[in-house]
Amino acid sequence: MRPVVPDTVRPGQESVWDYPRPAIAQRSDRHVLIEHHEVLLADTRHSVRTIETSHPPSYYIPPSDILMSALRRSTRQSFCEWKGNAVYYDVEIAGNVLRDVAWSYPSPAPAFAALRDHIAFYAGPFDGCFVDGDRVIPQPGEFYGGWITADLAGPFKGVPGSRYW
Repeated sequence: MRPVVPDTVRPGQESVWDYPRPAIAQRSDRHVLIEHHEVLLADTRHSVRTIETSHPPSYYIPPSDILMSALRRSTRQSFCEWKGNAVYYDVEIAGNVLRDVAWSYPSPAPAFAALRDHIAFYAGPFDGCFVDGDRVIPQPGEFYGGWITADLAGPFKGVPGSRYW
């Protein structure tokens, strides 16, 4: 395996290679929006973002800032070695059902207690996800839920050849 060479950090950017491992959760006042079929699904300045080496952040949004009537618990579950057991949600807007596009940690590990009662969303299925007005690019790979914005320098976990990063 060849060593990873971090991208050059331009002014106003942070490198995901400077993020810690293991992951951490930190409060964020960035403006996070999710839109789909002209419906505002989420709008917050009170998210919690998780950051981890080589990954763009995932933003966890409080239910008070989400159109919760559009969410339905699905049967999918997963386990994160740091955060604990996750549950998933389908989103239904204008008759369009997006399966397993959101997740949360109802009983997170103590280091991630700030995630309790917050919900994160994959960016790819939605018409628009934004951080401070910057349109999000979904993190590559089928499993990862990070949000890539112009203020981040990669490369990002999930691209071909990144399996063992």
